[in-house]
Amino acid sequence: MERGERPWGTYTVLDEKSNYKIKRIEVLPGQRLSLQKHHHRSEHWIVVSGTAMVTCGDKVFQINVNESTYIPIGSNHRLENPGKILLVIIEVQNGEYLGEDDIIRFDDDYHRCDAATEAHTTG
Repeated sequence: MERGERPWGTYTVLDEKSNYKIKRIEVLPGQRLSLQKHHHRSEHWIVVSGTAMVTCGDKVFQINVNESTYIPIGSNHRLENPGKILLVIIEVQNGEYLGEDDIIRFDDDYHRCDAATEAHTTG
């Protein structure tokens, strides 16, 4: 299994085929992923532990354990952990291309890149 360490936490690829990828994403308390979008994939997020604050387009909302949300292709989005315990989500990516270079960041707490640069890492 592929596993990645990031400043905000970790991800583990649980399964991957040509048109979908399933990840377990762990976000540390008080941390958040970059505000980003993808040109080639949508994402479904299911909370299995903790509380998620989600930005999708111009909406910001909370999802709790056993709740989920859908991130359409091309939507600006962000996942953050406003709580005091580890946030764990299952992410299901769907699309014709699922490469990690299909990320455009607009805002990143860790200064990894800007909107003009496509990143080569998750979140």
